[in-house]
Amino acid sequence: MPRTLDSAVYKRLIRRLKDERETKGETQTSLAIKLNRPQSFIAKIEGLERRLDVFEFIQFCDALEVDPGSLIQRASKKPKPRK
Repeated sequence: MPRTLDSAVYKRLIRRLKDERETKGETQTSLAIKLNRPQSFIAKIEGLERRLDVFEFIQFCDALEVDPGSLIQRASKKPKPRK
């Protein structure tokens, strides 16, 4: 079984989280403040250096006001090939 950090679905999930953060106008620092964590915590997760556990994922989603289920659903779908 591949490591979680190397999984395509996990990479898409983290990419979606980062996209949501940026869409909402949040910086890594402002999100870190909401989560009571250092900015480096956000950077390591977004840089795929640190795995995000399920409870942290829910906290991220709450801080970004995003439904965790819909984010997982979107990340689980394989992207359509470009023509």
